[in-house]
Amino acid sequence: MKTYNLPKNAKVLIFDIDSTLYTCPEYAHEQIDAQVRHFAKIRGFSADEARKMVADFRRKWAAEHDGQKISLGNLLVSFGVSIEQSIEWRKMLFDPADYLTHDEKLVDSIQKLSRFFYIICVTNNPVLPARRTLEVLGISDFVQKIVGLDTCLASKPSIKILQKAIEFAKIATNEEIAFENCISVGDRFDIDLKLPIECGMGGILVDGVKDVYEMPNLLLNRAE
Repeated sequence: MKTYNLPKNAKVLIFDIDSTLYTCPEYAHEQIDAQVRHFAKIRGFSADEARKMVADFRRKWAAEHDGQKISLGNLLVSFGVSIEQSIEWRKMLFDPADYLTHDEKLVDSIQKLSRFFYIICVTNNPVLPARRTLEVLGISDFVQKIVGLDTCLASKPSIKILQKAIEFAKIATNEEIAFENCISVGDRFDIDLKLPIECGMGGILVDGVKDVYEMPNLLLNRAE
């Protein structure tokens, strides 16, 4: 776990979901590969040809953007696949219940954090499969809102997504919420943390859900 500029007056925790609130490399891989295979099928490529196209694009993007990573949703736009199409693919191509199970340690951690922070999730999946993921893990009751790919028709990193998360937090808490009152939590610095930190949020880079288990120890003494 690595922290960045954690605010003393934090009110909101903005969690990424995939590979942050669970650790399952098989499911993380399948979410990507299922879309790549589907893209290959509708375009008449082999799956391996499509995988190579994606890998080559990622390498080129990183080389041209100081080593940064690009989300699959934004990558597919460059291949002529709209965000709207990506939304429909993600709704139909995979089911979290096939890979994930209830996580009592996560439930305990998120429940403790929810007593001090408003918790919202932001994800590059649509809201429906994202909500299903939270339900399978057992933490859906502690996350009132999800900002998904279909909320803003934008893929992280996007300022629109952060603004929508703050808007939801303001409505739910009836408080003034600024970027400086938020902490973004995710497993990918370029996708989940770089833009939020630049906007004034704190950041927590996790190496899977084991780090989320430890977040109450990290944050609650600061909140009390």
